[in-house]
Amino acid sequence: MISSIDLLVRMLDEAYERKAWHGTNLRGAIRGVSAQEAVWRPGPNRHNIAELVVHAAYWKYTVRRRLTGMKKGSFAIKGSNWFVRDRMDEGQWREELELLHDEHRLLRASVKELPPERLDQRVGNTAHDHARLIYGAASHDLYHTGQISLIKRLW
Repeated sequence: MISSIDLLVRMLDEAYERKAWHGTNLRGAIRGVSAQEAVWRPGPNRHNIAELVVHAAYWKYTVRRRLTGMKKGSFAIKGSNWFVRDRMDEGQWREELELLHDEHRLLRASVKELPPERLDQRVGNTAHDHARLIYGAASHDLYHTGQISLIKRLW
């Protein structure tokens, strides 16, 4: 029987990079996207693929920070939640893809190290427990995967 921790790690991995029954995961959706395509906006005041990628990386970091008790303000890019990306060369785009991948690896490792008895404990003074925070991170990846897929079609 699979443990709760292993199930949550599997959910994170399938939403991000492992083969899953639901189809494309986040890493698959951004595979082959150029820097030019990444910064293209489907309309005024709409997010582009690059912004969605950095946003996903930020929330992987935030979930990890909440799980581990890290201090705020240690994300690789100054700011929070949404990061404007209007111009980017291929090197910068690769760096942002690496940031997303690194944050996934760090989150995954934090979940693997989480004592199972903490899964049903509340996170700080929120109404959410640790398990919900983790499977929410997987859902977040899938939500933005759909947006990225739509932007690619519009491109």
